[in-house]
Amino acid sequence: MKKNTRNILVWFGLMVFLCLLANPFDTKLMGNGPKELPYSVFMRAASNGEVKEVLIRNTTSKLVGKLIDGTIFTTIVPMDLNMIDKLLSHNVQITVDTGESGWGNLFSQLLQWLPMLLLIGLLIYSSRQMQSGGKGGIGGGPLGIGKAKTKMFQSRKVNVTFADVAGIDEAKQELEEIVDFLKAPQKFQRLGGKIPRGVLLVGDPGNGKTLLAKAIAGEAGVPFFSISGSEFVEVFVGVGASRVRDMFENAKKHSPCIVFIDEIDAVGRKRDSSFRSGNDEREQTLNQLLVEMDGFDENQGVIILAATNRPDVLDAALLRPGRFDRRITVQYPDMAGREKILFVHVKNVPLSPDVNLKVVARGTPGFSGAELANLVNEAALIAARENKLTVNMRDFEMAKDKLIMGTERKSMSMTDDEKKMTAYHEAGHALVALFVPQCDPIHKVTIIPRGGALGMVVRLPEKDKLSVSKTEILSNIKVAMGGRVAEELIFGEDNITTGAAQDIRQATDIAKKMIIRWGMSDKLGFRSFYDSDGYYMEASDQISQLTSETIDAEIKKLLDASYKEVKEIVSKNRDKLEAIATKLIERETLTGDDVKKVLAGEEIIDPPEDGTLLLSESFALGGLPNMNGKSKT
Repeated sequence: MKKNTRNILVWFGLMVFLCLLANPFDTKLMGNGPKELPYSVFMRAASNGEVKEVLIRNTTSKLVGKLIDGTIFTTIVPMDLNMIDKLLSHNVQITVDTGESGWGNLFSQLLQWLPMLLLIGLLIYSSRQMQSGGKGGIGGGPLGIGKAKTKMFQSRKVNVTFADVAGIDEAKQELEEIVDFLKAPQKFQRLGGKIPRGVLLVGDPGNGKTLLAKAIAGEAGVPFFSISGSEFVEVFVGVGASRVRDMFENAKKHSPCIVFIDEIDAVGRKRDSSFRSGNDEREQTLNQLLVEMDGFDENQGVIILAATNRPDVLDAALLRPGRFDRRITVQYPDMAGREKILFVHVKNVPLSPDVNLKVVARGTPGFSGAELANLVNEAALIAARENKLTVNMRDFEMAKDKLIMGTERKSMSMTDDEKKMTAYHEAGHALVALFVPQCDPIHKVTIIPRGGALGMVVRLPEKDKLSVSKTEILSNIKVAMGGRVAEELIFGEDNITTGAAQDIRQATDIAKKMIIRWGMSDKLGFRSFYDSDGYYMEASDQISQLTSETIDAEIKKLLDASYKEVKEIVSKNRDKLEAIATKLIERETLTGDDVKKVLAGEEIIDPPEDGTLLLSESFALGGLPNMNGKSKT
């Protein structure tokens, strides 16, 4: 406080000094733009009675006056002892300023110079702050450039607890242990146990990493600091390191506490040859983070909790024990986990008696916790649009279709020929899915445009899968080819359409992975052609020309053989293809059970509007899993 007062007095004295050096015109008398008169002209005007008044200062040789017509003028006064008598003889009012009382004049000068002084002061102050290091770092003062943008939460202000986290029990158990240590450290310390300094949460987006952090904040009973990794990165070199220092110093003051860094990959990327010099901002920030987490100055009671979905890009020094002692993987929930998550999210949703969350969980393989929360919300919105008092099973089914397949585009009109072509295309997919081995059951076939597709066949697996067999992978390729084969068989080779573009890309991608990633080629054998970062090694110095040609030949051979088999399946079952396509044109949407009834010649019975028969607990849902377990063909 004393230092701030001294600084204020120094700046005020500087302003006063500059004002005293300023042009000492009397603003009250001068007004704006005084006219400069030679002394001889001034005396001639006084003799003619044209001068009304003058101001004479002892501190300067310049005289300020006003003419009869109101014109303000100034003139330089020589050593003229008779000037006063001459002016008085012509009735000129004379004012003398001895300089003993100049508070009004000083205030006037301050007003004139204040904007310039403020600008100069701001520039000097900013320069000093930008050059200052140490505790505050760059901008450690009111500008706050080097201050860490951490948000501090007390446990009583966070309404999320471990009771709100479901479906990731293993991850929750490890974090509950950290909370127990903070609450009762002696239980672990008497056996020589030490609390982990850092915990890294790893997992795909939407699986609950941030939710777990919020739950720890609500359970721990200690201060909880939250910041994003991107908030350390700035264009000014040294700002990020300054913010890291500031964050840890603030955390030490509130020890024991937890610091949560979300998306730490923004600041913790690997240091490699891409950094051209040691002055790189991100490298300096990472170096400071490494020192603060495990340097000579140990942080007792400060636990770092970080989250990322890109652990492969993190620097090895950051991941070692002593910095991040634990690495917790937050995976997609299984069926039991999805059911628990749904129960958490429907607490405030009035449900109809027909709703069976176990069935909903079974029909949503590969859904993350965030997607399940979105599913519940979409179902509630659909029910609200129809003015219902409760959310029923039909609403959940419609919400699931919207999330998996996209929003229906009923306003998009197709011609009869386009509708027929789309129906046979989707019927081809569905037919092949029924006849190839180890294929996931059909969930729904539709020719209603959704998203960017005119039609769609959706399959969902009967259970969660951890791996996929070669037979099942080949079946997925064949299902993708069914649409084009059906077009070719019914309408001829010259009338095939561009509707199979996505199918071709999907089949080619799967075949390529079989050859170069999964070692499923007889010629190439047990080899992978991906580097350590998971990228295909296409450069000539990594893969020879002969090997590259062999890879292309193997992919083509696999696709050609699969296409030939699909043509045989569709040709032998053309009557079934036409039956499915005809019913699609009539109803536009068929469920998996509907397709089986069509092939068995049974009548399709529409479910009641309340949706009680739309899904039964024994109904097997299924589909082609891609990266997150969901799929559309």
